[in-house]
Amino acid sequence: MIRSHVMICGGTGCTASGSKTLQTTLQKALEEKGLQDEIRIVETGCFGLCALGPIMIIYPEGVFYSNVQASDIPEIVEEHLLKGRIVQRLVHTDETTEELVTSLGDTSFYKIQKRVALRNCGVINPENIDEYIAQDGYAALAKVLTTMTPEDVIQTLLDSGLRGRGGAGFPTGLKWKFARGYENEQKYVCCNADEGDPGAFMDRSVLEGDPHAVLEAMTIAGYTIGANQGYIYVRAEYPIAVKRLRIAIDQAREYGLLGNNILGTGFKFDIDLRLGAGAFVCGEETALMTSIEGNRGEPRPRPPFPAERGLFQKPSILNNVETYANIPQIILNGAEWFASMGTEKSKGTKVFALGGKIKHTGLVEVPMGTTLRQIVEEVGGGIPNGKKFKAAQTGGPSGGCIPAEHFDVPVDYEHLAALGSIVGSGGMIIMDEDNCMVDIAKFFLEFTVDESCGKCTPCRIGTRRMLEILTKITEGNGTMEDLDKLEELCVFVKENSLCGLGQTAPNPVLSTLRYFRDEYIAHIVDKRCPAGVCKSLLRFVIDPDKCKGCTACARKCPVNAITGSVKQPHVIDTAKCIKCGSCIETCKFGAISKK
Repeated sequence: MIRSHVMICGGTGCTASGSKTLQTTLQKALEEKGLQDEIRIVETGCFGLCALGPIMIIYPEGVFYSNVQASDIPEIVEEHLLKGRIVQRLVHTDETTEELVTSLGDTSFYKIQKRVALRNCGVINPENIDEYIAQDGYAALAKVLTTMTPEDVIQTLLDSGLRGRGGAGFPTGLKWKFARGYENEQKYVCCNADEGDPGAFMDRSVLEGDPHAVLEAMTIAGYTIGANQGYIYVRAEYPIAVKRLRIAIDQAREYGLLGNNILGTGFKFDIDLRLGAGAFVCGEETALMTSIEGNRGEPRPRPPFPAERGLFQKPSILNNVETYANIPQIILNGAEWFASMGTEKSKGTKVFALGGKIKHTGLVEVPMGTTLRQIVEEVGGGIPNGKKFKAAQTGGPSGGCIPAEHFDVPVDYEHLAALGSIVGSGGMIIMDEDNCMVDIAKFFLEFTVDESCGKCTPCRIGTRRMLEILTKITEGNGTMEDLDKLEELCVFVKENSLCGLGQTAPNPVLSTLRYFRDEYIAHIVDKRCPAGVCKSLLRFVIDPDKCKGCTACARKCPVNAITGSVKQPHVIDTAKCIKCGSCIETCKFGAISKK
């Protein structure tokens, strides 16, 4: 008889931190104690609090242990699993209350979250279809196939207000309605699991923790628009997600939930995987479909839109993983339930991958309209090392930077668009006072230039010219005329590019020019990087009043640019200095600084 379940995160983050080793070490320890028949180890999806991984939760107590190492296993087995005593040193101390928190749900990280798309992540074994079914899995599909018409499903989605979570925010019900309206003997349902934004891992975590939710939703979509075939386009760099999707598809076929005569209703639908090579442009719907067809992933002009002529020139729909993950819950709980969350025009919840200068990096799901301040301070635990919040980059390379003056902005489609950013797929990179906003704009543009498919001239050439100007500015060679050229290029690329990648590529530049123009001017006029990031504009100096003459910096300098006698103030030869920063890291007295 099983008396305890030990849940160990099997998402990519915790796997990279050694959760697989925890499992094997724990299994061996249980066998040594003769507990293997009493305690079950369950590998789950992501719990969300990636900064504290590897995470382990023991039920029925629900005790949450963080940063667990293989060396901690003997104590956990002896104290907790045998004697029923919590191992206090492994319990998380909440930064907000400064109290030990034994339950993951009681942490400040979870207090204002509302998990809909992530509801099963960290709760079930994603490789066991029975556990998904036990959580009302496939009940929505059964309801749709036996009690609802396709028009009923579409109306439910329209009433719920669900908008696409992949970036553009187009109403999901309207997209499905368009596809249903086109008559054709063959239609397709596609899922975008490519997720190319830097720092984004929302869709990956859903696939790793709850793959059946996506399969169920796609099958519902197939019934609704009249399709019998679905494709999940997933990047090959997601091996855990790919593995679990394959297991889930095989299980669903075995249970009669994919294939012919699903649930005895006569409805036929199947799903196959297509692995992408990681091209960012394949996040654009027509480029993704072109790639599935076996061609180079390049966008096609629209119209015609995919609802009319999409995959293999047949009527098709494409939604991303998070969008699909919401649909079974909307069908089961009703449109009003989903619409009760969020704001007037942005309904429901949104998953964000919280990263950058934040204490609690990880995966969060909050109601639309939650303020940026709440996400950063209450969920994310604030900025580490006593630094100040400077900006948040949302929407990845297609988004913009939201400055501290708008820290209390509600995070939804309308408010972020008004600030020159987007919700996007859900990447949220937090920056502090040590980040240079010119360098940030340059970073995202480097990414866009590298990922441009090159099909249209405005994107292929325009983004490269923009990057050249930004590089010139960060190297101290920029002029005020360059800013005018940069803005002109931004407008041209935005208005003339073929697809969404090119049309949104200028956003990081435009938003930083809008809110941090003073930093651009400092780089150009003063030849100075206020944040001390741009190497070409830096100068390392030693404060003679603080320098003890210990010679540590001189011995560490790789180019012998530091001179001075023992117990006497040292000096840096700026002509020799390569600005590697090793002297600052070495100095124990804080005598060296960047100017």
